[in-house]
Amino acid sequence: MGSIAETIIIIPAYNEGKKIAGVLDKINEYAPDADVLVVDDCSTDDTARVVREQGAFLVSLPINLGYGSALETGYKYALKEGYKYVLHLDADGQHEPKCIPDLLDEIKSDSADLIIGSRFLVDCGYKTTFAKRIGTGIFATIASIITGTKVTDPNSGFQAMNRDILKFYASGLYPEDYPDADMIILLNVIGFRLKEIPVVMYSNTETSMHSGIIRPLYYIFKMSLSILMVFLRKGIYKSEKAKL
Repeated sequence: MGSIAETIIIIPAYNEGKKIAGVLDKINEYAPDADVLVVDDCSTDDTARVVREQGAFLVSLPINLGYGSALETGYKYALKEGYKYVLHLDADGQHEPKCIPDLLDEIKSDSADLIIGSRFLVDCGYKTTFAKRIGTGIFATIASIITGTKVTDPNSGFQAMNRDILKFYASGLYPEDYPDADMIILLNVIGFRLKEIPVVMYSNTETSMHSGIIRPLYYIFKMSLSILMVFLRKGIYKSEKAKL
């Protein structure tokens, strides 16, 4: 199937049948010219049925692969179908679709290869746990120092990208779990241009990957190791980028 639109919006979803219809309605309101693809990560609820009823494109994964792999599936689809720009956001309503035009206008202006929507550049009333604030702050600071660019929201899932980033992400180098400061640092190290702009996000009251005591410590350890691997494998990443 060849694409008509130049932009596709990718939404990874897992058991979001109760919320995704509202998200799709607002996307249609604020980005009516974009195609929309939902990657259903083997949901056990009616997510797939709701998406079909809403008329969005749907890819249903046969097993649960996780956030990063669901996104990568969407990237490969977008690359194959020839889209020029990609935007992704979450299916739970945390990301405000009215900010989609801002992200798309910025990526289409060619001011950067990847536009990251930051909830911390505007007072939108976003609240999170103390542990998550500490983790985000640590790696935002590390990413800012390494890249030489102010980074405030390294784990934002509200982003827009051009086809150069899309090719790199679809090459098999995208992380299987949640992308974070490691990907921002990696993209900067191999020569991609990154930029943050303010967006509105709403607090998620459900349990996150940073809840409790052990998980935040594990997150800090794992992300530190992942950042170290960026530099150890820098030559490999540059070589892969050159092939694109």
